[in-house]
Amino acid sequence: MIVRDLNKAKNTERRVVSDGWESVRLLLAGDKMGFSFHITTIYAGGELNFHYKNHLESVYCISGSGSIEDIATGEVHPIRPGVMYALNEHDKHILRADEEMIMACVFNPPVTGQEVHQDDGSYALVAEEA
Repeated sequence: MIVRDLNKAKNTERRVVSDGWESVRLLLAGDKMGFSFHITTIYAGGELNFHYKNHLESVYCISGSGSIEDIATGEVHPIRPGVMYALNEHDKHILRADEEMIMACVFNPPVTGQEVHQDDGSYALVAEEA
């Protein structure tokens, strides 16, 4: 059994901060669950271009509001508490936060915790250490 406290994890290397967002990775590849689980904060006013071409992602909004735009279609979907979206086709997207959003995110394959966004908004696949 794995039990982790978000408030304690915020003060460890599991917390990653970047331009417009921060994320606490509660489950990583090394936990051998087959997915990673993160609580991510998108800062108010953020407009983030992402394209997870090596990962599938599912996201659930816990608090805050904003929108997600599907770059391929131009469709914009509102994000608010209770809304989930899944990037099941490695969808290029723009995430916009009207106010700070707290999101629960699941990645497959799991991230190792060492990934950083590349110029195209994706994570490279990082080999897990043995």
